[in-house]
Order: sequence, then C-alpha cells, then structure tokens
Amino acid sequence: MLSLHNRVGLCKKRKRVGRGGDRGGTSGRGHKGQNARSGGRVGPAFEGGQMPLVRRLPKRGFNNKRFRVSYEIVSLSRLNGAFDEGAVVDRASLIAAGIIKKSSRKPVKILADGKLEKKLTLNVDAFSQTARATVEELGCQIGQELG
Repeated sequence: MLSLHNRVGLCKKRKRVGRGGDRGGTSGRGHKGQNARSGGRVGPAFEGGQMPLVRRLPKRGFNNKRFRVSYEIVSLSRLNGAFDEGAVVDRASLIAAGIIKKSSRKPVKILADGKLEKKLTLNVDAFSQTARATVEELGCQIGQELG
C-alpha cells in the first residue's frame, strides 16, 4: 500500500549520461560525427546534401496573405437562438452569449447561414451580402461597421 511516509522508489532520478563515471565517454552516441555532438541532428528539410525541395522550387509573384483580414464568423441561425426580440448584438453581447471567445481580437462578421426570425440591432464589423440583404429585409437596425 502506498503511503506518504513510505516513498521508496517513487522519485527515481533520471540517468544523466556523458558526465564521467562508469557510463562510458560516448554514452551510446558512438565516436565523433554530427550525431555525437550536442544539438547535432539534421534539420527536417535536410536531404543528405542534395538541394532541398524547398530551395529547388521557384518562388514567384507577390503574396499579400499577411495583410488579409481574418474574421470571427457568426451565422444568423446562432443569433436567432441566443438573443431575444429587440436585443442589441455587439462584441460584448456575443461574448456573453458564448458565441465568440473573449480572447478573440478578430473583427466580427455575420454570415447568412440559417434564418433570422427576430428584429435585432446589429453593431458588428461586417456582413456578407446575403446576410445584409436578409437583415435589411427583416427590418433590423445595422449600426457602425468596418466595411
């Protein structure tokens, strides 16, 4: 039976090889060479000296990916279930309803997935074209938005 005062063999120290003593000088790493050194392993793209694939492929053109806006996406059907008639929907209320995470720094975008059956006041950053048409058709108010 295990008890707090009888802890023999519980905290076994890990074997630290290559520090002198009876473990041997090479400690299972062989003699010399890259893999015998500390930190001496080849990288993931290393192909034995052959020009790596990453460097063989041509790199052309311009990539604007780092500047794109990534949105926190919310569907109309989720708004339908989470809010009452006439409620104001903004970042704070979406966080309170558990639809988006508090830690998220992304702008909020409404997509037209599902149906909205309640009149709401929507103060979010962006809408898809279909979502905007659906919301305006229903008579919801749209507050400030990014673009």
